[in-house]
Amino acid sequence: MKYTLKFRIWHWLNAIVVLGLLATFFLRKTFLSWRTNSEILMTKLTDMDIEVTAEQTKILAKAVRAGMWEWHIIFGYALAFLVLYRIYLFFADRSEKVDFSSLDMHHKAVRISYYVVYAILLFMSVSGLSIHFYQELGMSKDFTESIKEIHETVAYAVAIFVSLHIAGVFVADATDEKGIVSTMINGKK
Repeated sequence: MKYTLKFRIWHWLNAIVVLGLLATFFLRKTFLSWRTNSEILMTKLTDMDIEVTAEQTKILAKAVRAGMWEWHIIFGYALAFLVLYRIYLFFADRSEKVDFSSLDMHHKAVRISYYVVYAILLFMSVSGLSIHFYQELGMSKDFTESIKEIHETVAYAVAIFVSLHIAGVFVADATDEKGIVSTMINGKK
């Protein structure tokens, strides 16, 4: 299979954006969690004989991660653009495509999994933009919270897919599809 330059550029930009989104998401859930960091701030400031309230440490902890979270939002806009561009490529790209009916079961499953991932990325784009613009869209705080919970849960599915995708590429390149990595870099097998 040969890939056009447009598709390869989309693939690598998408990889950077998705990894950036996952990195900022997991940082927010772990090292930059406002709950954990506000407790650390409360403890350390109290040890230094500085009186602060839980609300003040919460504000400080959220301020520490604010710059990083801005990157999540920027990556989110980029993902939305890349999803739209992928839909365009689906119809306009001239990459050589193997007919679905001629694929073996493994490669049919792989192709279907990519369509599922594209649908997931579309959902993540729409839900992320909905969360970000909930007031402008007239959405209630409760409804937005429900969308956010689903959005965060689906992020774990994206992380699983990325891990499986990377592992699958290495396995394929080491076994029956030698050169698959260079194909996605230079477009030829």
